[in-house]
Amino acid sequence: MTGLTTHILDQASGRPAAGVLVRVSRRQGEVPMPLAEVRTDQDGRARLIAFEDLTVGGYRLEFSIGAHFAATGAAVTTPPFLDVVVIDFAVSNTDQHWHVPLLVSPYGYSTYRGS
Repeated sequence: MTGLTTHILDQASGRPAAGVLVRVSRRQGEVPMPLAEVRTDQDGRARLIAFEDLTVGGYRLEFSIGAHFAATGAAVTTPPFLDVVVIDFAVSNTDQHWHVPLLVSPYGYSTYRGS
């Protein structure tokens, strides 16, 4: 079982955002400590941290979404309005699976605690 996962949906195209670079870091003080870099699969999903490696505390996800929209040919500005989407969140219980989805378009995004 994976402790932390994500799923990116491209709202502009109505499809999963495949191949997006996602960085995950542990937040300890002012400087995030990098843990992993992965790309989303064809379904826009990524497994980020194994269940046994997840700890209570703060995390940061960085989604390189500007490169995704440029690669898909979406009508975006140069430089892109959204280049890297950063989500800071906290894990309060390591007995649970944590899923942080991203719904994104070239000019806006939303996230929530998924299941």
